[in-house]
Amino acid sequence: MGPANKSQTSPDTFLLMGIPGLEHLHVWIGIPFCSMYMVAVVGNVTILAVVRAERSLHEPMFLFLCMLSITDLVLSTSTLPRMLCLFWLGAHDISFDACLAQMFFIHSFTAMESGFFLAMAIDRYVAICHPLHHTTILTHARIAKMGTSVVLRGVAFFSPHPILLRQLPYCRTRIIAHTYCEFMAVVKLACVDTGATKRYSLSVASVIGSCDGFFIAVSYVLILRAVFHLPSREASFKALGTCGSHVCVILVFYSTAVFTFLTHRFGHNVAPQIHIFIANMYLLVPPFLNPIVYGIRTKKIRDHVLSSLKVKVN
Repeated sequence: MGPANKSQTSPDTFLLMGIPGLEHLHVWIGIPFCSMYMVAVVGNVTILAVVRAERSLHEPMFLFLCMLSITDLVLSTSTLPRMLCLFWLGAHDISFDACLAQMFFIHSFTAMESGFFLAMAIDRYVAICHPLHHTTILTHARIAKMGTSVVLRGVAFFSPHPILLRQLPYCRTRIIAHTYCEFMAVVKLACVDTGATKRYSLSVASVIGSCDGFFIAVSYVLILRAVFHLPSREASFKALGTCGSHVCVILVFYSTAVFTFLTHRFGHNVAPQIHIFIANMYLLVPPFLNPIVYGIRTKKIRDHVLSSLKVKVN
């Protein structure tokens, strides 16, 4: 009886289903996913290498951008390689411990991504609304404290997730109807009442997301108000273009995250294919877009990359 009870409490493996109803398209779906992952890796590694090599880029904006790039690399790497093995190799098995580890990285680094978006919004607010005090307000020590706070928040709030799931008994199917080990998809497999566990997860996600989103919105409202009062129309358009691209990336991240959250809470009639596809998008699209929007569109980084390429060609 001992081994049987243990296997029920802690299964050796789970089976990832992928995208239900679209199994015949897994190979084709994996192609754009892999392309986005490659762009995310190359783009974010390039940003980290350029900022590290160029001392003139050791400014608040670029330091926060490096933190965001590291978060993107961890977030995408914790999901995409395993997802591609599922799509292309039919590798459905994932060990229980690997599943819990993937879950922790996904949820904690998603919270960090949200926090670094807020930190970058604060940096833009200070740079545009208080340009003369930018470097004195956002010192390297203060930037380090902000970055550490974002990391600790993500770890502290989402460390209980794998701990809670490890304590649950699993006597139902081992099939996870998802492409990765999402908390809500795994908790549904438990054979006890998990209402309190679900409420904790949804509460933490909603508090972090709503607080970050609110302060990001306030920052950009204040930025826009300052931009419209700039004496130069050219400077106004330039600032609007920069802020607009940043806001688009943030909206993609939060809109897909909110859709996933609301689907768990209210969207019981949403087709599983749509839910899972959108859930993949909020893990794939921001790491893909961030280096393009924050990197290629940033003149200092773009000029440094182009000058490096010219030197290598010559």
